[in-house]
Amino acid sequence: MKKTLLRLLFPVTLSMALAQGAAAQDKLSVILDWFVNPDHGPIIVARERGYFKDANLQVEIVAPANPTDPPKLVAAGRADIAVSYQPQLHLAVHEGMELLRVGTLVSTPLTCLVTLEAGPIKSVRDLAGKKVGFAVAGVQEVLLAAMLRHNGVDPSKVEKINIGFSISPALMSRQVDGVIGAFRNFELNQLAIEGSAGRCFYPELEGVPSYDELIYVAHATRMNKPAIRRFIAATERATLFIRNNPKESWDIFSATSKELTNELNRRAWQDTFHRFATRPAAMDYGRYEAFDEFMHKMGAVPSRTPVSKLAIDVTAP
Repeated sequence: MKKTLLRLLFPVTLSMALAQGAAAQDKLSVILDWFVNPDHGPIIVARERGYFKDANLQVEIVAPANPTDPPKLVAAGRADIAVSYQPQLHLAVHEGMELLRVGTLVSTPLTCLVTLEAGPIKSVRDLAGKKVGFAVAGVQEVLLAAMLRHNGVDPSKVEKINIGFSISPALMSRQVDGVIGAFRNFELNQLAIEGSAGRCFYPELEGVPSYDELIYVAHATRMNKPAIRRFIAATERATLFIRNNPKESWDIFSATSKELTNELNRRAWQDTFHRFATRPAAMDYGRYEAFDEFMHKMGAVPSRTPVSKLAIDVTAP
């Protein structure tokens, strides 16, 4: 009779356990740095392949109305994770935002200084007396100044113009002679598709310390560290899948929206997937220290910030 009772009760008990497990899912809101694009491959693939669900997470992915908002929203407690940029993190912390880097999405610089290949600018030195456009004030101007100085050009001899996010059109229309803030996996492909090949000058080869382009930031004191740890593990799993199955991963990624299935995104995917951080939790202490020293030396921040106030490895005890 006891065996019969157990058999009768077991399905109910199992259902209750599953229901409790589902109810116990941690919710995380992740606000992207811009609309969904190949830079966000691991996040989208992790969702589509069920890796977040396997990690007992319910992840809400949000595209911002303004690409400068994500870190502010996290600092204000209105989102759990933001996709941001290492250079911006150094500025944000000095502005009083309680943020920490908790993971890396793209572990190499993507930003570059772009000119038209068929134009007169063949080297950074040729920009003396010319016009350079930028999308976001602050870090991009610092990167440009460092690159100019590295090549013996006085930054004050170059006119800086805020072109917003109209990067490629401003260059193709000759409104400016170069642009800083263009992404080598996007704007270079966009220019090529439009028939105006671009020339890229790489900051990390022109006087700027290398850095993590895209990072995950969370609130320094109010983050749900166990949930974020599982989020990072799920995106690592997705990255490894992408690295080993780039074609299948592109099919999965592009199938999520018809806006993604165009030539620009296809090319961008090919130029991006090998740049995803295969160890997103791992932190390069020296990289953050060197970049903070660079920002201070350039006058972008008034003082040095300890690395412990900038970045952590969420998997560490």
